[in-house]
Amino acid sequence: MSGVTVPRRDLLAAVLVLALLWAPPITAAGDWARTCAGIVLAALTGAALVLHRRAPVAATAAVAVTTLVGVVVGLCQDPMLAAAWCLYPVAVERGPRARALVITLVGVLAGLAAVTGVSSGLGTRVAVATAALCSAWLVGTAVGRQIASARDAERMRVQLDLAREMHDVVGHTLGVIAAEAGVTRGLPDAPEAELRGALADIESHARDALEEMQGLVRTLREPGPALSRLLAIIATTRAAGVAVHARLEPRGPVDAEVGAAVVRIAQEALSNVVRHAPRACCTVELWETEETIALRVRDSGAPGATPVSSGTGYGLRGMRERAAALGGTVAWGGTTGGGFEVEARLPTRRS
Repeated sequence: MSGVTVPRRDLLAAVLVLALLWAPPITAAGDWARTCAGIVLAALTGAALVLHRRAPVAATAAVAVTTLVGVVVGLCQDPMLAAAWCLYPVAVERGPRARALVITLVGVLAGLAAVTGVSSGLGTRVAVATAALCSAWLVGTAVGRQIASARDAERMRVQLDLAREMHDVVGHTLGVIAAEAGVTRGLPDAPEAELRGALADIESHARDALEEMQGLVRTLREPGPALSRLLAIIATTRAAGVAVHARLEPRGPVDAEVGAAVVRIAQEALSNVVRHAPRACCTVELWETEETIALRVRDSGAPGATPVSSGTGYGLRGMRERAAALGGTVAWGGTTGGGFEVEARLPTRRS
């Protein structure tokens, strides 16, 4: 058993079961052969109790058999409490997927209790054994369902985070590429060098997006982009033809999650500007107070620009979900000059 770690509660359960339910009838056996048989059965039971987390199904079956044999030969007083202890982790792991098994188990044990009669001593033991085993299974099944539900919720959260990241990265870059391609198409008489330069910019942005997506796949559970990445996103937006004026006044490094959320919210807001108001002037402001870090992206609007959704778009909802996950808020709406504004406030957490 070298290298095997046994939880203290399992050791305590084994000691209590052997001392209270096996030792008294074994010491009172009065026969050397019966005493030896009782010691062997008790040792097997104790070993199964100690090691049941390594092989819960086999341990449960072993304890049930040794307990049943011990009761039949009068060397054990355990009403299946040890078996119930071993059955619990089996129920946690398999209970939610084994409804037929639990129905059969309850039916068989209830039938035995009814046949033997609760008024007799044997009937009382069967009734207690039924209650112990059924309770262990039902409680373990309930706990197992809670664990499975928590796992499903965590898996959905990770998938939603990945979807947001992919949407922000791909949406921003495709918006910039589309804007640059539109400008290039509108310059049929431009010199070849200028056209080549524009196509080189489009290729560069596409490669950057591909590299970021590949990095995202490799680091799904690691922190997102640092706050310093905001400058690169602003530069990319300018390259798409949007006049961006930035006023960034962070006080210092912030928590990785907060910084990543600020960057992604700014990226989505600037993507909307590129898509819906590519000829507008845009202002990006970042500042801090004692308790919050605030981001505001405001565009002036442009003639003929497509209005941004009032809140049904996935990108806008993704902004709000990102902020809410960190205890912050995001608000958006039109401005008096026909433009659009997004403002996010997140709790400041220093890295």
